[in-house]
This record gives sequence, structure tokens and C-alpha cells, in this order.
Amino acid sequence: MPRIRGSNIEQHHELVWADLAAAMRHLLLERDYDTITMGHIAARAGLARNTLYNYARDKSALVKALTERTGRPTVERVTALATRSTAPAAERLREIVVVVLEAFTDPIMRLMFRPGVDPAAAGTPKGPDSPFHAIVVEVENVVRGGIARGEFHDVGDVHLTVELLSGVMRAGAERIGRDPTAFPATVQAAREIVLGSLSVP
Repeated sequence: MPRIRGSNIEQHHELVWADLAAAMRHLLLERDYDTITMGHIAARAGLARNTLYNYARDKSALVKALTERTGRPTVERVTALATRSTAPAAERLREIVVVVLEAFTDPIMRLMFRPGVDPAAAGTPKGPDSPFHAIVVEVENVVRGGIARGEFHDVGDVHLTVELLSGVMRAGAERIGRDPTAFPATVQAAREIVLGSLSVP
């Protein structure tokens, strides 16, 4: 029977997930994603391959689980910003842009946007099962609140507007993935586009 790390089984699983995330990050520095196998991941994480299959049935499922776990702190930070209702909506959105783009400095999060990926399998930010669905909902709430307080103009379909602005954020995330040094310029451009589309003329 494998030795349990940590004081209980839940802590043991969290430690294993942390090892799996670290293994994936290291492997992505060494090789192309498509050449990484479950065997590579298990070996780098210090697990038997059979043990790894207890955590995910295949590489796609593992990536989905890792992006969900890696994205949780970002969701929590965005939720905290969005619900800070005493702050102006524009100020909250400016900070949310930074938090979301910072998330994509992590190679695991960038796996959501790899070419040819199946959105349902990869956990891309669409649908309630996505790690970023909660972020979309919170941003919609900020936009609606900004419209109600006269800070933003009435965009009509808030859901559609935020969905379109999500495309801006995705483009920014992909740019940062190609060139991490572009982070400051990408944040500035994303803020200008997002807030420019909402500001009262």
C-alpha cells in the first residue's frame, strides 16, 4: 500500500496534485505538449503510472483538472474585486484585467488555448463547468452595476458584450504566452479596449 503523505488522505491528494502541476510545468519547458505522455508526467511527479490514472483517465482529463485547480485562486481574487461594490466599476475592471492576464503567465493555464484543442475537454472559459465561468458572471455583474450607476453606457446585451470582451482577454493571454515580456503592454492595451467599449461617451 502506498505511503500517505500529509496528516490525512485529503492533504495527501492535495500534495499529489501540487506535484502533478509542478511536473507539467517542468515538462512544458523541456518538450512540446503533444509529445508529453502520462508516463512522462508520472515519472516527473514521482508516481507509479497506475497511481496517476487514479487522478485522471488520460492527459486531456488531467489538463482539465489542473487548469481548474490552478485557476481557483484567480476566480477567488476576481470575485473579491467584483464584490467590492463601493469601488467604481471601472477601477474594479482595471484590476480584474490584470488578475486574469497574470493567471496566463502560468504554463498550465495557457494549455487552455493550445491550437486545435477541444474546448469541452480543455476547460476553456465557456460553460458553467469551466474554471472561468465564475469570472464571466462576476464581470457581467460589475458591468451591470456600472450601467445602473451611470458609470458605463447601456450596452444592451451585457452577456454578449462580456463574451466579446472575453475574446480580447484570450488574445491578450495568447500574446503573453508567446512573449512574456509583452505583459505590461498587453495589460495596458486590454484595459484600454475593455474600458473604452464601456465608458460613457
